[in-house]
Amino acid sequence: MKKTAEKVTIIGAGPGGLATAIALRKQGIDAHVYEKARDLRPVGAGLGLMPNGLRCLDAIQPSILNTLKNSGCQLQKTTLKTISGETIRTNESTTMAKYGQPTVTIWWWRLQQILASFLPPDVIHLNHRCIDFEQNENNVVTYFENGKTAQADLLIGADGANSVVRQKLIGDGEPQYLGSMSWRAVLDYKEELLPPDEAIIMKGEKSLFFIFNLGEGNMNWIAQKVLSEASFSSTPAETKSRVFKEYANWNELVQKVIEVTNAERILETPICQRLPLKQWSYGRVTLLGDAAHLMPPSSGQGTNTTFEDAYELAECLGNCPDLETALSTYDKRRIQRTAIIQTRSAKEEEFQNWLYDYDPKSESRLKPWQETVTV
Repeated sequence: MKKTAEKVTIIGAGPGGLATAIALRKQGIDAHVYEKARDLRPVGAGLGLMPNGLRCLDAIQPSILNTLKNSGCQLQKTTLKTISGETIRTNESTTMAKYGQPTVTIWWWRLQQILASFLPPDVIHLNHRCIDFEQNENNVVTYFENGKTAQADLLIGADGANSVVRQKLIGDGEPQYLGSMSWRAVLDYKEELLPPDEAIIMKGEKSLFFIFNLGEGNMNWIAQKVLSEASFSSTPAETKSRVFKEYANWNELVQKVIEVTNAERILETPICQRLPLKQWSYGRVTLLGDAAHLMPPSSGQGTNTTFEDAYELAECLGNCPDLETALSTYDKRRIQRTAIIQTRSAKEEEFQNWLYDYDPKSESRLKPWQETVTV
């Protein structure tokens, strides 16, 4: 069967873009990744990989999973505490027993490194900031800030929350601020601060503080506070000072992890989302991951659903008779599921089962949640 796409341009060398390139190249498609950064530096914060995301990575390339599990941390328990440090309850992790895969926490940069190692070096093109694209019935040409261009049969926008591809394709403006600011940082693991396989969550009236291990000598903290307007610090030192001030009356553990954190590594970001779209694919261009379905971090599904996207898009391109059918099928398989995840709470047990039981090799993965969602 003739390939639906011989050559594919992917914008963004985050986990979604890299996983998609791996999946497409296994289908015999010449996929190339273009990234605006000049190098793949140790940036980003920690994230959680859930059973549905891990299964999709396993289906894309089984050896990725073993590397991830050896590099990251497999969480065994989560402890909820008050801001003074008193334990409210401890919950043992049940994901391995219930869904056959653990919850793995890992540094975003380490995940990026691992995925990049499964691609030939000449497939990832750094210092390529996408500024525009043009498509016709024969191809799509992507334009970069450095003056270079890339011609392909398909363009995939995997370029995150502020996707250039999405703005050129759909033009729906900035993400929607959800009324909370977030501060996140990775630091060297201090064993006396945190048990290796435990996550600690502390909740205040309008804020929380979350600490967990990432494996390989790293740990991560996330602070989140309800603020009516998004506001930003002007320097790293000011950012660190701001977090200290916001959490001044919290317990010693919180004070200590902020104190030992390098100010340059604190990420200050507004928590945002986008409303579900009716369509991701137009002509020879489609979207994937945060560019398609930006979710708040409370869902814990941003990266995991991105890996679902990567698997399904590669399957559609590998098994459909033409590009139009492939992209239409991709939209049908992904839009309803991600819209449901964007608009529901992952704390409901039946919903959680539907979410985590996602098996990329089973036809049942295409069954929708029991309630109909209009998108």
